[in-house]
Amino acid sequence: MTLPFYNYYKNAQAGENEYRSSSWPGLKITAHDQHIRAASPSVANALSSAVYGGGMLELNRIFNIYVDRHYRCDDPPRDIERSLNEWKEQPDQCAGLLTAVRLEHTSIQEYTSEEFGILCCTTAGVSNAARAGSVRTVFDTEGNETVAVRPLKSTTQSQIMKPYVPGTINVLLWLNGRMTSGAMVNAIQTAVEAKAAALADFGVVDSENGLLATGTTTDAIVLAVSQVHEHKPLIAYAGTATVIGAAIGRLVYDTITESLQAGQQWKERNRVK
Repeated sequence: MTLPFYNYYKNAQAGENEYRSSSWPGLKITAHDQHIRAASPSVANALSSAVYGGGMLELNRIFNIYVDRHYRCDDPPRDIERSLNEWKEQPDQCAGLLTAVRLEHTSIQEYTSEEFGILCCTTAGVSNAARAGSVRTVFDTEGNETVAVRPLKSTTQSQIMKPYVPGTINVLLWLNGRMTSGAMVNAIQTAVEAKAAALADFGVVDSENGLLATGTTTDAIVLAVSQVHEHKPLIAYAGTATVIGAAIGRLVYDTITESLQAGQQWKERNRVK
């Protein structure tokens, strides 16, 4: 098991709230009451689908913030900015993600080679699991429920999801090396494929139609690349047939699986459905 903050949250062991990366010198991940903070000593190039700090940007910090399942999601970016201000964090050069996954189930794994180093930090919850390409409830840009192309079968009102439901799979990838912009997109693609594979192997199904899920309705991913070490090769491809793609795929697959296993074991111990 590689759940570095389990003792901090579960057993209140204060000295267990810090993880220092071996693949990215100076990268430190710390656990706090309501969030996980990953911080690099230097600014990195990033590609992100985070609710706060999404898109192409430069960043040196990523926050994975816990909210409960009753969280009112009227304006998540506003809520994240308020939290950053409360923690006396600069709101620029960072990304913020939300999760309802218990933070002790944060999984971290790393891989290092002569060409690059990579760290993957994941929280995985699947209460709002969904299958891309299947008929299910969808929402327009204003958050209004819209009619599916084909009518949904056996969907009750209690099953209908809101546009943003806390739960989600959040993946933070920190790559110490050099990549082209195209390779960064390719790396995201490979990570998403690995996520779908992990969910299939774990038997996760769409909460509405029972088909194997490919993700959840609110997944987020951040890829941060140091772009340093000029003596290292510039990576132009990151598909599944490349060394870096294989590493990304394995780290994402393993951390999602481990976080899901931890959540499942917690539910079994506490008799939660």
